[in-house]
Amino acid sequence: MPSDADFMRCALEQAAAAEAHGEVPVGAVLVLDDAIIARGHNRPIAACDPTAHAEIEALRAGGRRLGSYRLNDTTLYVTLEPCMMCATALLLARVRRVVFGAFDPQAGAAGSRTDVFRSYAINHRVDVFGGVLAADCEALLRGFFERRRAGVPDS
Repeated sequence: MPSDADFMRCALEQAAAAEAHGEVPVGAVLVLDDAIIARGHNRPIAACDPTAHAEIEALRAGGRRLGSYRLNDTTLYVTLEPCMMCATALLLARVRRVVFGAFDPQAGAAGSRTDVFRSYAINHRVDVFGGVLAADCEALLRGFFERRRAGVPDS
């Protein structure tokens, strides 16, 4: 049976794909019954879509795959703590569990900045666990932004 770390490595592959396209390297995989059913990575620049975050891309693909907007009993693995938009979408999709890598003290909505998942305004509850392969996830993001600040062009 694959572990949380195994699935996070798959999300890291998606993050690398985002980076290869000049996007902020965040990746996600959606899992049902220990199998990946959808993948996503950041693509707001390419899609000209501010909502094209890795989580949203994976949720959209998962919905198409399952033929439903309800993603009951799924787990989403994402390399960066979800923002408020993504956290709310995960709640509304009825994802059962969210596992993330790096914490985001600037915009994290799973406990770092705010905690959308603990809101009593929505009746669905999501189990959230952060810090899985955090060092790997943080290193990918840190390297990306260091290169950007140094003016190194995208590959």
